[in-house]
Amino acid sequence: MRKCILMPDSFKGTMSSIEVCEIMREKIIVSFPNCEVIGIPVADGGEGTVDCFLTALGGKKVELEVCGPLFERIRAQYGIIDHGSTAVIEMAACAGLPLMANRLDVANTTTYGVGEMIADALAKGCENIIVGLGGSCTNDGGAGMAAAMGTRFFNEAGEEFVPVGCTLGKIAHIEYLPQSARVRRANIMGMCDVDNPLLGDTGAAAIFGPQKGADAEMIRVLDENLRHMAEVIQRESGMEIASIAGAGAAGGMGAGMIAYLGAKLKRGIDIVLDTVRFEELLQGVDCVLTGEGRIDQQSLRGKVVQGVASRAKRHNVPVIAVVGDIGDDIEQIYSEGVSSIFSINTLAIPFTQAKLRSCKDLAFTMDNLMRCIRVFF
Repeated sequence: MRKCILMPDSFKGTMSSIEVCEIMREKIIVSFPNCEVIGIPVADGGEGTVDCFLTALGGKKVELEVCGPLFERIRAQYGIIDHGSTAVIEMAACAGLPLMANRLDVANTTTYGVGEMIADALAKGCENIIVGLGGSCTNDGGAGMAAAMGTRFFNEAGEEFVPVGCTLGKIAHIEYLPQSARVRRANIMGMCDVDNPLLGDTGAAAIFGPQKGADAEMIRVLDENLRHMAEVIQRESGMEIASIAGAGAAGGMGAGMIAYLGAKLKRGIDIVLDTVRFEELLQGVDCVLTGEGRIDQQSLRGKVVQGVASRAKRHNVPVIAVVGDIGDDIEQIYSEGVSSIFSINTLAIPFTQAKLRSCKDLAFTMDNLMRCIRVFF
C-alpha cells in the first residue's frame, strides 16, 4: 500500500478523531513503512472541531475576549486556516454547555460571543467563515450573535435590547445587520448535522431544550418565542425560516445564521471534505479508512462514514470502515461506497468496560487489518 487517507469521526465517549488517526497511522506504518498516510480527523461542529481542522490543514489559533453565555467576559479561541482565508469557529467555545457547569439557564443564555468571533475573523480578512453548530447551551435563535454584529432589536416601547430565549417574544422591530463589503464577500457556512426545523415537536426547544435545563413549561415558552421571532423576520424581510431543515440546530442558531447573515447550512462532513479538497487528495490513493463509534441507521443519513464513502465511490477508491459497534440493517452502506466494516469490539462486555480498552482494541483491529491487506500488496 503506497498511499491512504484516514478520515474517522470520533468514537464518542472513548477516543477523539485525532486519537483514532494516530493509532491508525501507527499500525499502517508498521506494515507499510513507505506508505504516505494523510490524516484528516473529523469533528461534528462541536468541541474539537477547530483542533481537527488545524491538525488536518495546519494554521493558527486566535485567542480573544468575548461575551460568555451569561454575558460575562471570557477568553475563547477560533482557528484560521487556508493561509488566512478561512476561519473555523466553534459556537461552543463561548456558548457551550460545558461553560454552564451546574447552572443551566437556557432561558437567559446568549450567542453574542459567537457574533464577536465572526466579526473578529472578518476584520482579519477571512473570506470563508465556518461555524460549528454543536454543543450549545442557548435557545436565542442566533439573535445574540446578530446583535454583536450590528443587528438591532427593539421592543414595543422602541427600546433597544439583546434578546435571549425568554425575551425573543418582546421583539417588535428588527434593523438588520448593515451589509458591509466584508459580510457581502464572505462565504458563511454553518456545520449542521441535524435537520430539525425551528419550531414544534421536532424543533429547537422541544428536542434540545431538555439537555439545556428546560422543563415542559419552559420548552413551551421558548418555542412560542422562537415562533414570534420567525414571524417578525418574515413580516419585515419576507424570509420564511421556520421550516428550513437545520433551522432548529443549536437553539435556533441555524435559523439565525440564515436570517441574519445569509449563511448556508451544510452537513459537517461535506464542509470538511470540501475544505480539505478531498477529491484532489484521492489521486493515487489505494484506500480510505474511516470510522465512528457505532455504525447504524443514523450513519446512512449523512454522517461521516457515508459522506466519505459516497465521495470516494465517484473515484473508485475503496473505503474501509473501522467502528466501535455495528447495528442491524446497515447493508445499504455498502451501496454508498463502503467496501467492508470491521468492529474493534473483541469481547462481549458492556460499554462501560469496553471503553476502557478502546485504544488497545482499535490498535489490535488495525494490526490485523493491515496484516490482511499486506497479503495483497
